[in-house]
Amino acid sequence: MASALLILIYIAFISLGLPDAVLGAGWPAMQSEFGVAYGLAGLVHMITAGGTIISSMLAGTMLTRFGTGKVTACSVGLTAVALLGFSLSPSFWWLPLAAVPLGLGAGAVDAGLNAFVAANYESRHMSWLHCFWGVGALSGPLILSSSLLAGHTWRFGYLSIAVLQFVLVGVLLATLRLWGMVGSGEEPDEPTNGDSSARSFLYPLRLKGAKSALVTFLLYCGIESTMGLWGGSFLFKIKGCDPASAARWVSLFFASITLGRFLTGFVTIRFSNDALIRAGCLTVLVGIALMLLPLPLPFALAGFALIGLGCAPIFPCMLHETPARFGKSNAQMLMGVQMAVAYVGATFLPPLFGFLAASTTLAMLPALLLAYAVVMLFAAERTSVQCQDAN
Repeated sequence: MASALLILIYIAFISLGLPDAVLGAGWPAMQSEFGVAYGLAGLVHMITAGGTIISSMLAGTMLTRFGTGKVTACSVGLTAVALLGFSLSPSFWWLPLAAVPLGLGAGAVDAGLNAFVAANYESRHMSWLHCFWGVGALSGPLILSSSLLAGHTWRFGYLSIAVLQFVLVGVLLATLRLWGMVGSGEEPDEPTNGDSSARSFLYPLRLKGAKSALVTFLLYCGIESTMGLWGGSFLFKIKGCDPASAARWVSLFFASITLGRFLTGFVTIRFSNDALIRAGCLTVLVGIALMLLPLPLPFALAGFALIGLGCAPIFPCMLHETPARFGKSNAQMLMGVQMAVAYVGATFLPPLFGFLAASTTLAMLPALLLAYAVVMLFAAERTSVQCQDAN
C-alpha cells in the first residue's frame, strides 16, 4: 500500500510541475492572438503566485480538517478547471480569472504532499519527489510546443494538460482510502516542540526554530529564482557570453538542481539532512564566489553549476526535517507556512534585484546572492541548534 501510494504521489508531483512553465512557453502565441501588451503575462503570474501563497498559508487548517487525500484531489481538480479555463478563454481578461484557481490549487497540493511525505517516507523520497516536479516543469512546455508543431493552437496544449489533470483527479478519488491506511501524518502524534493547544493561523511562528527556518526557505527560493531570472543577463552583460549560450547555461543551472536532487536521494542513505543542508549552503557559497571573483568566463559557468548542485539538497531536506524538528502534530500547519514563505521569496526577491540593478549594475548579482547565501547558512544552522535544544 505504501509503495502504491508513493507512486501516486510521484505522479501527482509531476502534475504539479506541468503548468508551472507553460505560460512562459505559450505566451508569445497567446499575446499575438489576444493583441495585448507583452508585459501582461506578469499580471497572470502574480495572481497565480498570490493564490499559491494564500492557499499554502491555509493548507495546514485544511489538511487537519479534511486529510491529505481529499485536499490533494480537490486541489488537483482546481488546477484542472483552471487549465481548462485557460484553453477556453475568449479574451485575455479571462486568464487572470483562471489564474485564481490555478494558484489556489497548486499551493494546497504542494504543502499537503510535502507534509505527507515528510511524515511517512524516508528523506530520499523527498529529494526524488522534487526531482519529479522538475520532470513535470520540463514536460509542460514540451506538450505545448508539440501541440504548436502539430499545427494546433496553444489552446490545445493547455487542454491536453487539463485532461491529464482530470484523469489524475479520478485516480485520486478512487484511491482516497490509501491515504488513511498509510499515513501516520493523517493522525498526528504528540508534538515535540511547543504546545499544540492553540491552532491559530500564526501558531507555527511560536515554535522554537520556526522563524529561522522560514528565513532559510525565503532566501533559498530567492537565490534559485533570482539566478533563473537574472543569471542569463549577468552572463551576457557582465561576462561577455553570447545570448544563446547564456540561455543554455541558465537551463543547465536548473538541470543541475534536478540532477542534484536525484543524486541526493542516494546520499541521504549515508548522511543526515542537517549535514546535506550545510553542505548545500557551502557549495552555493563556493559557486557564488566563482561568479563574484574577476576570473575568466569558464569559472563563472562552473559557479552556475555549483550553485545548482548546492541548491539541490537544501529545499527537500529542510522540508523532510519539519516533522522531526517541530513534531508531527505541528508539521502540516508549519509546512503550509513554509511553502507560503518560499513562494514569497520566489515571487518578490527576483524583482527586487531588478530594481537594484536598474539603479546600479547587473554586476551586483553575485554580491546580493552572497549576502542571501550567508544569511541562509546562518539561519539554517540556527534552526538546527534551536530545534535540538527544544527536543
